[in-house]
Amino acid sequence: MLVPDDLLEDLAERERYARAEVDRLRAAIKDLTIQMETAGQLADRLHLTRATLLEISKPDQNPDQALARVPSRPPLPGAYQDILAVFTRTQAGLRAKDLCHALHLDERPRDVESMRTKLKRLVGRDLLTEPEPGLFIMNRPNQPKT
Repeated sequence: MLVPDDLLEDLAERERYARAEVDRLRAAIKDLTIQMETAGQLADRLHLTRATLLEISKPDQNPDQALARVPSRPPLPGAYQDILAVFTRTQAGLRAKDLCHALHLDERPRDVESMRTKLKRLVGRDLLTEPEPGLFIMNRPNQPKT
């Protein structure tokens, strides 16, 4: 059976539209992810500032008691858990591009930079260390920090 050319062209046009929509949505998700990470970093800084002010405002109080009033950090989002899962499978240090590759993500500069931001946040949470610029290693119990 022969498929009419106008039907094939119509399907090709619909496919092009659908792929363009997927690309547009991926770009929007990446932009929102970057905005979310920026807001999360601000929230972390404000949390630390608040905890520090509580410590300073009550010098006679045990610092642990002051911090106990500050809510603990929420669990890590799935993307961060995926990153840590890669680190648990290796003893070696990894770079942002290595993580993109291991997680089957794009390795465009924008995506690598987004990964680097996530890695820096994990360093801020003391889950990773950065012994040299751009190289990240997981903090493990009983492992001396560099």
